[in-house]
Parts: sequence; structure tokens; C-alpha cells
Amino acid sequence: MNMDRDNFRKALNHIGGGTGGGVDGGAGGCAGGGAGGGLPVDFGATAVSGIHVSCVAALRDYYGMEKKPVKVIEPFQMLGEVDDELKAAMGITIEGVYGPGTNFGFRNEDWKPWTFNGLEVLVPGKFNVTVSEAGGYNIYPEGDLSVGPSGRMPEGGFYFDAIIRQGEIGEDDTLDAADNLQEFQPLSADDVAYYKAGAEKAALTGRGVIMALPGGGLGDIALVPGMAMKHPKGIRDVEEWYISTVARQDLLHEIFDKQTDIAVENMKLLSAAVEDLVDAVFLCGTDFGTQTGAFCSTETFKSLYMPYYKKMTAWIRANTGWKIFKHCCGAVKPLLDSFIEAGFDILNPVQCSASGMDPARLKEEYGSRLVFWGGGVDTQKTLPSGPPEDVAAQVRERCEIFSKGGGFVFNAIHNIQAGTPVENIVAMINAVKEYNGLTP
Repeated sequence: MNMDRDNFRKALNHIGGGTGGGVDGGAGGCAGGGAGGGLPVDFGATAVSGIHVSCVAALRDYYGMEKKPVKVIEPFQMLGEVDDELKAAMGITIEGVYGPGTNFGFRNEDWKPWTFNGLEVLVPGKFNVTVSEAGGYNIYPEGDLSVGPSGRMPEGGFYFDAIIRQGEIGEDDTLDAADNLQEFQPLSADDVAYYKAGAEKAALTGRGVIMALPGGGLGDIALVPGMAMKHPKGIRDVEEWYISTVARQDLLHEIFDKQTDIAVENMKLLSAAVEDLVDAVFLCGTDFGTQTGAFCSTETFKSLYMPYYKKMTAWIRANTGWKIFKHCCGAVKPLLDSFIEAGFDILNPVQCSASGMDPARLKEEYGSRLVFWGGGVDTQKTLPSGPPEDVAAQVRERCEIFSKGGGFVFNAIHNIQAGTPVENIVAMINAVKEYNGLTP
């Protein structure tokens, strides 16, 4: 099993090595790789490369595994736990280390049953919901039913949406950077121990290991509403936040500066705790792209975001061997040089369906400077709607393109969404196994 980790490290360390630094591409892919050979494969190691709980349940049924409720390990997106039995069936070679908390402020512990859309799952003990007046469910920060809800799942829905709880901000209102720093706090000793235990457990599997770092998401719009807090202060409306990136840049500089100071201090604690058990870290999930273009200019990225990314990535490079994972959806090709300059090693989810994100051009222009983690199959059209043979064909094509010269971790483009046919998911899995020289 240690071959899995060695192979993962080879993929991560190819940067700068040209075509000689990694897994061989070309016809036949990585035949003969066996366990740990071929392309590293991730499903479930991060909150942006996971599988909806309903699809996890469907996969367990497909493979004839014991019928039991699946744990919802990320309630906001309703991502399911991919346990060791399913990892083995899918050929997954990467383990994830998550933090102790969820986006709604309660911990993943004290599991209890919950049923939605006819599917019985397990949720954390403080996952408390009520039926909303409009139908569907309201969910509460820290599970506290005495305060207003911070998320809502529509009737018949599969995910929670953030509820905006910010009052109107007047022109004369004075905004305090400290209000948008409520959620960025030093890690407790218990939190550090949780990460350490997770890293030790992950390392024992022999798979590659990626750990989520807290506090590195600069203006991550999924986090701005403060769903984990009972009474969030500051700028918590998504529209108001985007306005602030233009109209209140001085305030955002102050927020980012203090936020990254806290993040670096937490990195020091985590580095001492996990040492070399971790191979890569998920630093930031802030999106800068739409389907058709970047919504942040290169100039704004360099002036508003880059100094603070560099503060964090410089510390990581100087003090650890971790490779640095950046999640960013959309048409972000114009920003890739800036991402590299900011210190990121890994791009996810590689949204090839967005404008300018042609996989062959991306690999040609950035393949020696970035690891592509994702892009293996389109999750907007091909995977959920195409016939299985189209899924398999696209997977083979993407593996050929992205694996050339190394530096590719196979994953779909973002999480596998609810409603995706299990036959298509299996077609994807089998195509990767065949590419890696394994028997489906």
C-alpha cells in the first residue's frame, strides 16, 4: 500500500521536471501499475472532490456492500463518507484529513439517523433541523434551535443553501475588520490533537495524504455568510462582499492581513503536530471564475489577494514539504500565472467546460508548473447526462492528456452531484482502472 503514497508524491513533485518527472502517459497509460501504480485517484479526500451521500449509497449497493446508512461528513454539500471498503472497490489512493468542525459550526461526532428524500443517512449529533414554512428544512448554527437558522434545504432538495443574516449597511456605517474575523481563531489543543489523530490514521493506510488547513480562504464566498456562527457580524451578504472587493479594499486588506496572521500561527501548530505525515494541504477554496471568464482582474488579484497568499505559501515552503492545493472553479486561465506566482502547486477542479480551459492547451502551457487535480470528466453534462460509453471515452481522453509527463491526480470536475446515475460513475471508475492497468 505504501506504493500509493510514493506514486502520489511522484505526481506532486513533477513540477519543473518537464516530461521526465512523473507518470508516463501515452497509449496504454500506466499499464502494470497495480496498487499504487498509475494515476493517483481521489474521491472524498477534500470537500471539493467528494461524492454526494446519495451517490455513495448507490455505489455501495452497486458493489454489493452491507446495507447501512452513510455518514454525511460535510452537511452543507451533503457529502458522504467514502469508507475503506468503498475506497478499495473504487481504486482510491488518496486519504483526506478534515478539520473537526462543519460549515454549520458543530463537530462530526455523536452520529444519529436522519432521512431525507427517502434516504436514511447518519448525521452529526448537533445536526438539528426544522421543517420550514416554505417546505424543506432549516438547519441551525452549532445545532442551536434557539437562534435563527443559517441554512435551508428546499423541499425535495439535496443540499443546503446559506441564509443571509446581515442587516442593511448604511453609507455612514463604520465597519470593523474584527467582525469578519470572528470565525478565524487560534486552534485549541483539542483541535490540533484532532488533526494529528486524523493524519496518523490517514498515513497508516499507505495512501497519499492531503489535509485541509483552516483559515486560508480569502473571501471564500461559501464561508462569507458565517453559517457556523449564531450571530455573525460584519459583511455577510454575498452581494455586499463582492461590492466590497471594489469599494472597500482598505477594509479587505485589513481583514486578509489579520486573517493570514492567524492562519500562519495555526500552520505552525499543525506542522509540529503532523510533521511529514501529510503530503499536500488544501489552503484555499476561493473561486475567481465564472463559466465564461474570470470575475477578478489580474491586477486586482495581484494587489488584493496575492500578498496574503504569499504570506501563507512562503511559510509553508520554508517550513514544510507540503504541496499547496488551490481550488478555483471557472474560466481562470488568465489567472494561472498569478496563482503560480502566489505559490500554489495544485489546481482543482480544472473546469474544462469553462471558456479557455481546453485541457490540451492547459497541459501544454502549465503542465510543468502545475499539478492538475481534477478535470477527469465533466460533472455538468457528461457524467450526469451522457451514456456510460461517452463517460468512459472522455475519461480515457482526459487521462491521456493530463497524465503526459506526470502531474495529474484523477478526480471529476468538482463533487459528484446528486442524481448522477450510478452506471455512469462506475463507467468512470472502470475507465480509470483500465488506464492504470487494473481489472475493473
